[in-house]
Amino acid sequence: MRIPEDTVERIRQAADILEVVGDFVSLKRRGSNYIACCPFHNEKTPSFNVNPARQIYKCFGCGKAGDPVRFVMDVENLGYGEALRYLAKKYNIEIAEQEVTPEEQNRQTERESLYIALNYAKTFFQENLLQTDEGRGIGLSYFRERGFSDPTLAAFELGYSPDQWDALLTDATKKGYNPTVLSKAGLTIVREESGKTFDRFRGRVMFPIHNVSGRVIAFGARILKADPKAPKYLNSPETDVYHKSQVLYGIFQAKQTIRQEDVCYLTEGYTDVISLHQAGIKNVVASSGTSLTIEQIRLISRFTPNVTILYDGDAAGVKAALRGLDMVLEEGLNVSVVMFPDGDDPDSFVRKVGAEAFKAFIKQNAHDFITFKTDNLLKDAGDNPFKRAEVISEIVGSISRIPDPIKRQVFFQTTARQLKVDEQTLISESNRLIRKQRDQQIKEHDRQQERDARNRPAPQSGSSASSSFGPPDFSDGPPDDFFNDLLDEAGIDPAPGEVQRPASNVQRPAGSENRPPLAYQEEECIRLLMNYGARELEPGVSLCHYILSELNDIDFQHEPYGQLLTLFRDSFSQGRVLMADDFMHQRVDLPTEQANSFQYEAISLTTQRYEISENWEEKHKIFVPSEEDTGVLAEAAYGNILRLKKLLAEARMHDLLQQIRITTDADESDRLMADYMHFKRVDVEIARLLGTVISG
Repeated sequence: MRIPEDTVERIRQAADILEVVGDFVSLKRRGSNYIACCPFHNEKTPSFNVNPARQIYKCFGCGKAGDPVRFVMDVENLGYGEALRYLAKKYNIEIAEQEVTPEEQNRQTERESLYIALNYAKTFFQENLLQTDEGRGIGLSYFRERGFSDPTLAAFELGYSPDQWDALLTDATKKGYNPTVLSKAGLTIVREESGKTFDRFRGRVMFPIHNVSGRVIAFGARILKADPKAPKYLNSPETDVYHKSQVLYGIFQAKQTIRQEDVCYLTEGYTDVISLHQAGIKNVVASSGTSLTIEQIRLISRFTPNVTILYDGDAAGVKAALRGLDMVLEEGLNVSVVMFPDGDDPDSFVRKVGAEAFKAFIKQNAHDFITFKTDNLLKDAGDNPFKRAEVISEIVGSISRIPDPIKRQVFFQTTARQLKVDEQTLISESNRLIRKQRDQQIKEHDRQQERDARNRPAPQSGSSASSSFGPPDFSDGPPDDFFNDLLDEAGIDPAPGEVQRPASNVQRPAGSENRPPLAYQEEECIRLLMNYGARELEPGVSLCHYILSELNDIDFQHEPYGQLLTLFRDSFSQGRVLMADDFMHQRVDLPTEQANSFQYEAISLTTQRYEISENWEEKHKIFVPSEEDTGVLAEAAYGNILRLKKLLAEARMHDLLQQIRITTDADESDRLMADYMHFKRVDVEIARLLGTVISG
């Protein structure tokens, strides 16, 4: 089904990049832009840049870039149409589409079909909880006993699954849902031996699990009747949309408060999250009873670097969990730990003492992870010197994982006092561990290189290498090494024309390509056109006019710059100067794939990673000229044109030398040599204008 163009434009106009990105990461203002740690790759120093003026984002680490629609597509792994629907729902924009028939629904992409089925199941369970005698008598009674109010039930979309073998399957089939999709979503089970299908969840209260954007991706279910053969808790299996290690229960409901409070409380169970949320402590999530994973830690780090882990009074469970928390330190998060009295967990404790007393308890009893771990291990070690030595080694290992050297130093000081050992002893042991780890990484790297070398095809014969370049001597014809050396000096690809072009829909990280110098100059030319094409260098002469006239007989050799130059020429011939915004907001009539590719190029060529502070000149009395100044801009365009022409001259010289090598006709050789010397003079003159030092 197609979304009307006017609706698409309304959605694009309504979507604010700060609001859309802010749903997934915690943004901090820097100058006129905002920064954050990138949600698409692991990093500890923010390289993700959001420009509210242009309504774009750009990561200088992994290269991801785009507008609000592209961000939703990337972060949620959605198609274009579904990203538009997501934004339409967020901004309450009605999309006038035909009603989905069962046949059309089956034609939806499989991933989106899973979301649709899971959302249906959520509604089915909610209705059974609130509108059936069984649901009210069993499920709702349980939630009332836990003290959950109607707003809380609605906030977490809690429900109840009927105690029947196929209640959901029967209802879903009547409403046109595909049984295969229900099975793939983890809602039903197909018994292999008999081929019969039945509901996965029966006679249980249901806890929908949401992703960061609020879509239901799975369920947790608790049985209420005594059944020794049935597990107390039952979770959805892994599916295309649900990966347990990457999800935190309650993150959708908690993310805004986590940002505001700048701390995330981490618990173990669903009811812990719900009870604390109802008590007004909304910055809380749960690992759903699983060991904490790297992916879950990184999910928290999108919103805050501060984590407080809330443990119940089970000492054995705490000791086991402590060993898995070093990776939280390794990710650069600030970790604190709170232990509740024996027999209490966050759910029972907050219901016992109330929200204010609960917050006060956390404030008084929160200890940094290193101190907490040291105390617990020392209690077990007692006065046994061997066990105390093991404690010291383990604590040093934990501190060594902290990436910030200043934090490490502080912990060495406090831990030395706590362990009653010399600080330098801890530092020396840490250095030994770090060296050992580094040696292991080097060995693994070497082993990987050896494996790569064994798998690498043997080099073709006939290849030559050069190490020096001197004045040419053509008395016996140009020597073989001369041509290769000239290519190396000029930085020209040994096989001109065989340019490896990235697929137009691939976003390439900055600096990830090994491109020839000419490609960089073509890119710089397009960058100037996109940013300043309409600017007048002198009355009646725009930068676009100047560059296109200088490049009148030149075509770019590398894509997408050749295609972009053609677009600039075609548009200028019609009296219009294209700008970056035309590509960013896809106002140029192009095929979708090409429009997406050019959108990425426009963002990459207009986004600067750093900007000068507004108070720089006043504070330091140092004036830094802006590229937007007419004189600076004209000089930049002039230099770019000269460098382009110099590289083209060098490439032409390369071609002529290749032809000289293979010709046997003396007259043809003389003509080619005359052409070569012409381009050599052009090359020398441009070098003089650029102020380049000529050798040889």
